[in-house]
Amino acid sequence: MADLGDIDYDQKGQAEQILPWVLEGERLYAVYDCKGSGTGFVGITNKRLIFYDKAFMARRKALTSIPFSKVTSVSSVDEGRGLWGSSSSLVIKTGSEEFEFEFRGGDKAQRAYKLIMTELLQSELA
Repeated sequence: MADLGDIDYDQKGQAEQILPWVLEGERLYAVYDCKGSGTGFVGITNKRLIFYDKAFMARRKALTSIPFSKVTSVSSVDEGRGLWGSSSSLVIKTGSEEFEFEFRGGDKAQRAYKLIMTELLQSELA
């Protein structure tokens, strides 16, 4: 299991909640706090996204995983101030489903984008 010192995170408690769900052979890169309704935080590993969804099935909370093999696109949402550096939202598309993550700052969204795309493109090259 990874040590918290190896993980980029906003809140220690969120990283500690995801760590037990990381599988053998999987590496947790980051856990970022998110704003808005629904998602509380998102973890990025070398194999998937793991996010805490407060709006799952109306009143329940769930830890949801999306394997990178199911991701069909990653979009940076244009917030009217230019795409990079100021956009704090990413939309992850998996077939017919979309998941929006609003990060606490454009720098976190950009780091998340780079981590996700690095893993997605590595599988394309394989």
